This record gives sequence, structure tokens and C-alpha cells, in this order.
Amino acid sequence: MVKSMEKGAVPGVIIITGPKHSGKTSAGRAAAAILGTGFTDLDEFIEQLTGKSPRTLYKEGPEVFRAAETLALERLLSETVSAEALEAKAGPRVVAAGGGLIDNPAALELLRRPGTIPVTVFLELSAETAWDRINASAKAEGELPPFLSTENPRETHAALHQRRGRAYKEFAAFTIQADKKSPEAIGREIAALALTGLAGHRQSTYPAAE
Repeated sequence: MVKSMEKGAVPGVIIITGPKHSGKTSAGRAAAAILGTGFTDLDEFIEQLTGKSPRTLYKEGPEVFRAAETLALERLLSETVSAEALEAKAGPRVVAAGGGLIDNPAALELLRRPGTIPVTVFLELSAETAWDRINASAKAEGELPPFLSTENPRETHAALHQRRGRAYKEFAAFTIQADKKSPEAIGREIAALALTGLAGHRQSTYPAAE
């Protein structure tokens, strides 16, 4: 799905969003390799800036993590649209965001800020596939993500997945169906969008939080 977009600006950043384990990082790396441009995993950048993993920050409190996420995104966007970066005329930087970005109003405001010109791509994944991947990862790591530390993690995940999915589809300029696709295939789709569908366009605005 492609939303109507405003003409007149070249995107400086492609933000890849989607549920946890939807393949954002692997697909982002693949897209950046095809485009010959830079790639950043926002969670890894958060850890570089704070010295703490996103999971550790979230355990300290959701608001602690979101503040760090906002700081990292602001730093990243500032670097991408700096005079030096614009002078270099590099392609759009590809950024893989965390699954909960849609629940961070301050971070979303950064993506609406004039001059940033981000374009958001949503990787849509079924709730069943997302849960299976989260559960498999939890078995390997020994625990579920902190945001699923509830009496009924699967029920919590189902409700969260549905709510965030609706919000991401409303927010994103492009939606890519990610079920049964390899990260490389998704990366090729993102790169194709960048090469043919993004130039000269700007992401439509998502309603600001009241």
C-alpha cells in the first residue's frame, strides 16, 4: 500500500518500522547494500549512546527507554541532514527502528519536523508469525521481552500487535507484506521503492497527539 505523498523533497532517511522480529534490521542492511548507502539499527545506536541495551533501559522504565530512543533518533536525524551530509549527496540513510516506535510521541514528532524528510516503511507481519518468532527468541535467550512480562504474554502480544499494526499502517507511507519473505527479498522491495517511488516525494503527515 502506498499513501499519497507530497512532491518536492528528496527523502534523507528511510525509517523501517514493524513488529519485533519482522526482519527490519536484516532487510534494512540488504536495502542499504543495494543502494550503496548507510544503515543504522536504532536499538544498536541507543546502546552506543547510553552504554545500556534497550532491554535494560526498558526494565528501568518505559519512559527511560523512550527518552533514550528519542535522543538517539534526534542525533541520527541531525547527522543525516547536516550540511556535510547534504553536500556529499549520498542516498537516503536506511534506519531500522524498534517495534515500539509508534508508542513514542516525542520520537514521532521528530519525524514530522520540517527539514528532516523521512519516509517510513512498515513491515506488516501476522500476529501468529510475530508471536512464534518472539517465542523462539525467548526460548533461546531465557526470557520474553520486558513489554510482555504480564500474566498472559500471548494475549498481551495479540492486543499490542493489533493496535500497533493499525497505527503503523496509518503512519507509514509504504506498507510491505513481510510474511513468508526473506529479509533479502524485503530489502530489494525497499531499495526499489527508494529508487523509483521515493525521489521527489515526502511522507504524508500523521495526526499529532493531542
